[in-house]
Amino acid sequence: MTLKLTLFSQEKEDFVREILIDSDAKFFELHKLILDDCNYDEHQKQCFLICDDDWRVKQRISLHDSEEMGYDQDLNLMSDTSISDFLEEEGQRLAYVFDPEGKRFFLMELTENVFGRTEKKAIVNRRHGLPPMQSLVEEEEQQEDSTEKQEEIEEGFYGDEGYEEEELDLEGYEIDE
Repeated sequence: MTLKLTLFSQEKEDFVREILIDSDAKFFELHKLILDDCNYDEHQKQCFLICDDDWRVKQRISLHDSEEMGYDQDLNLMSDTSISDFLEEEGQRLAYVFDPEGKRFFLMELTENVFGRTEKKAIVNRRHGLPPMQSLVEEEEQQEDSTEKQEEIEEGFYGDEGYEEEELDLEGYEIDE
């Protein structure tokens, strides 16, 4: 069976991905597909969070064995856990933490079970919009660079050099001296 997952971001409203993946595939395959599609780097603490209908976390699927996990919690690794172990009904929700440092994530929903079809490899079936930057630090640096460039443009364009006072028609602007 093939699962159709819809991935979206609360940060960028126009960003949506529709993913087709075999229900027997491991979460690691889904993780790699998202990273490749968004051109993100892998980080040790990236994970999937299985959520209830109100987006409350019920289960965590980690990339690596983590010391943060308590002894009372089940350890689910992406490389060992099949998607069908947690997702089977349309409407089920999960989140993918792509920036653990900034606590940023994508929301995902199982939108359709496609019976009688299997996917050899997970694919992005539909793309809309550009993903957010992976790290808030990168985004801040990009904004700073953009601000600096804008200031340079404004300084060169709006400087007080390059005109002669005789060229100004003060009467046309109704300015009295």
